Amino acid sequence: MKEKILIVDDDLEMCAFLSDLLQGEGFSVTTTGDSLEASKILKKEEFDILITDLRMKGLKGLDLLGEAKKIVPLTPVIIITAFGTIASAIQAMKLGAYDYITKPFQTDELILTVTKALENRFLKREIVRLKKEVESRYQFHQLIGKSLPMQRIYDLIGRVSDTSSNVLITGESGTGKELVAKAIHYNGLRKEGPLIAVNCAAIPETLLESELFGYKKGAFTDAKSDKKGLIFEAHGGTLFLDEITEMPYTLQAKLLRVIEEKEVRPLGDTGSYPIDARIISASNRDMKLLIQQGRFREDLYYRLKVIDIELPPLRERKEDIPLLIQNFINRIGKEMKKEISGVAEEALKILLNYSWPGNIRELENVIQRAITLSQHETILPEDLPSSMTHDGDENLIEKGLREQYTIDRLEKEYILKILREVGGNKSKAAEILGLDRKTLYRKLQEI
Repeated sequence: MKEKILIVDDDLEMCAFLSDLLQGEGFSVTTTGDSLEASKILKKEEFDILITDLRMKGLKGLDLLGEAKKIVPLTPVIIITAFGTIASAIQAMKLGAYDYITKPFQTDELILTVTKALENRFLKREIVRLKKEVESRYQFHQLIGKSLPMQRIYDLIGRVSDTSSNVLITGESGTGKELVAKAIHYNGLRKEGPLIAVNCAAIPETLLESELFGYKKGAFTDAKSDKKGLIFEAHGGTLFLDEITEMPYTLQAKLLRVIEEKEVRPLGDTGSYPIDARIISASNRDMKLLIQQGRFREDLYYRLKVIDIELPPLRERKEDIPLLIQNFINRIGKEMKKEISGVAEEALKILLNYSWPGNIRELENVIQRAITLSQHETILPEDLPSSMTHDGDENLIEKGLREQYTIDRLEKEYILKILREVGGNKSKAAEILGLDRKTLYRKLQEI
């Protein structure tokens, strides 16, 4: 399809010249010598580029530019004039003109400008499309579940999204805390701003401070240039601090200061800079216990927990398991180009009776494994890990009861069981267990 260009100039000879030139380059061209008529045309028909003279009867070129930015904000506007001044050029660019060309001009110059303007329009439309795609990805329907606990979560998300209050999301690993954070951001007032996610457990303690707060050149040996911190990058949007309890105690004090003063001071800087970011944090730990142990600041806890959302574990909303399974089958099956219609009744019984210590993340991994292995249209019991069978689960529990295992010992036995199941692959084991690798390594050292 030919790109469409609207030319507006009360010099009809110039209109005809530009029309012939651009039609010769393969464009579809509409011309008018009436700027008021041009405004009406823009409301009825979509164009890829608007080219307008600066000085005309009726609406001036800059006035038409302003109208176009309201009606068709993604359409590039090129201003052409024989009365070019630096002041008028600056004003045109401030109002959103793509470019400003003075007469007389070379035809090659105009064609090059038109070509670049079309590329600019394509990029802008692509950004809008991708942003809508990202936003739709985190609409409420992506939080799968019809159970009463999930209905309460949906209601809470709806009520907190259009505020700027800090939110603390708690729940076991794999329950979907990050997805809830994204749903809050993309359905709220700050959705046009950035969402900066930081996993406090994944960044070494020595780097976390500089990553969060940034630094000035020369602040330390490797600081070769200034660096904006992630807190500053979240200005106007949301900062998501996952596994907040893994943040070192000293940094907790600095974060508290940022929240209270709404300012951030980079390492090595003498000044502070205003910051406007909503903080959503998440943890799978017992934060009150950590406060009692002196490992987490109580004053920071209450600053983060203006609104708290506690996500239920999957074992407490088993009626949602069939919905989640079908959602994963639809998505993963499509990605892997495998026709899987559902789950056989016996396999579903196993999935429903399993305790899901890794919650939704573990369920997704199990379904992905099953789809990969399946040679039928439905997932069968043999497609599931042997550790998920009822007998295997009972054996571990019975052994624990017989030998009077502590909870800590039972956890260690389960970790070893999963490791054996995946052939010692620690990354895979961490996924199934719903742990980050750092936490898994720490637990293995304690065994």
